[in-house]
Amino acid sequence: MKITRALISVSDKEGVLEFAQGLAALGVKLLSTGGTAKLLQGAGLAVTEIGDYTGFPEMLDGRVKTLHPKVHGGILARRDLPAHQETLKAHDIPLIDLVCVNLYPFRETVERPGVTLAEAIENIDIGGPAMVRSAAKNYAGAAVVTDPADYASVLAELKTSDGALALSTRFGLARKAFTHTARYDSMIANWLTAEPEGVEAEPEKPAPAPARFPERLQLAFDRAEILRYGENPHQQAAFYRDPASTPGSIAAYRQLQGKELSYNNIADSDAAWECVKTFAAPACVIVKHANPCGVAIAPGLPEAYEKAFKTDSVSAFGGIIAFNGEVGADVVEAMSARKHFVEVLIAPAFTDAARALLAVKQNLRVLQVPPGHGRRALELKRVGGGLLTQTPDDHEVNPENLDVVTHEAPTPAQIEDLLFAWRVAKFVKSNAIVFCGGGMTLGVGAGQMSRVDSTRIACIKAGNASLPLTGSVVASDAFFPFRDGVDVLAEAGAAAVIQPGGSVRDEEVIAAANDHGLAMVFTGARHFRH
Repeated sequence: MKITRALISVSDKEGVLEFAQGLAALGVKLLSTGGTAKLLQGAGLAVTEIGDYTGFPEMLDGRVKTLHPKVHGGILARRDLPAHQETLKAHDIPLIDLVCVNLYPFRETVERPGVTLAEAIENIDIGGPAMVRSAAKNYAGAAVVTDPADYASVLAELKTSDGALALSTRFGLARKAFTHTARYDSMIANWLTAEPEGVEAEPEKPAPAPARFPERLQLAFDRAEILRYGENPHQQAAFYRDPASTPGSIAAYRQLQGKELSYNNIADSDAAWECVKTFAAPACVIVKHANPCGVAIAPGLPEAYEKAFKTDSVSAFGGIIAFNGEVGADVVEAMSARKHFVEVLIAPAFTDAARALLAVKQNLRVLQVPPGHGRRALELKRVGGGLLTQTPDDHEVNPENLDVVTHEAPTPAQIEDLLFAWRVAKFVKSNAIVFCGGGMTLGVGAGQMSRVDSTRIACIKAGNASLPLTGSVVASDAFFPFRDGVDVLAEAGAAAVIQPGGSVRDEEVIAAANDHGLAMVFTGARHFRH
């Protein structure tokens, strides 16, 4: 189908001038609206403004521009039906062969602090989605372009096909267009259904802070890749990216080398990356089966790696390693000296020397993830017939937030280690018990049904690694329901404990700490992780 007339009306003007120039060079007549028309005319292109084309000016402050039979008739008319063509001829309606439209910036508008409901409403596009849907519905006779990333390929095909686009191309563009409008409507629905009922669209009235949980939640994700299998080989799996992905998230990874990522690789990589990026000092996190088995901070990454590996070298075999700084040759050499088999290595950057050393390990998956600490979106978890959502666990604890509840108060050095242990415990599956000292984990107990068992396992792990617990500190992700857990950690040699508090037996637990001469602080917040 040859393209002879195109309607261009875009909010995102990236690349649109070059696209219009390419169309004009092929002899395509251009129609346009508002700011897009001015942009194209300013570049010397012959453009018919939509009001001149329809005989009606834009009206109602721009709410009505393209809602006209001369626009939609030219887009929707079937080229294979003589009756449609006769109708167009009778009403002097030319065919419109290509629609290039993207929509008002609703997402960007509602993300601005203090946006009013009236401002949000005015950024709900009406004419744009109508044109996009019309052209997508009639892909057999028209083409629709909604993504600036498609401009180059569309122009390339037009240049090599005598100004025509293949049916397969038009169908692909139509599928993309319906996704574009569906997601746009979903954004609006999510935002509006999260607003309190009865809010009036008063121009000067700031909209209430958007509620976190829309009444009807619409989700949109892009398939990034089909995975080899799921958690087990008999399960099929795929990885989807959020199109509005948070800066610094694992979804932004670039794989530099290695085998394809598996379902478990990505899940464990997320756990390792989310943990390591919370540290300001050079840090290393080693994860196995979604749990940190070694975490450390140090003046440099090689030392941080050595300390993290020392925590549990057995579990570290076949694990995921994440660093929060640029990985150099010294880090890779330290890993090689340990003969450490690793599934995935993650960092925000790698030196050329490190890349060269890693290249000999052809199966090692190396991921580069750009740094960033943007606020994460709602967390989602499927259950049978439904979906659980929650806000991220981004609660931070500082020294001034700690409530000393025992006779003994922690020393400044112990407070530093307590906060380190507390940060690690946030990423350990409940019930979590984490022994630490000197900026490293010494023993980690994770995922047990009772807290005292997690405490015993953490002690066993430290013993297996020959790491003494005398003078160590301990973090518990939730309160101790009984004193038995405190008795176990005290017998192991711990000197200070950080926990949320809040048990009906807090007094009993505090008394146990005093009996053993422990320092204990309450945070007032827990970190369950299921």
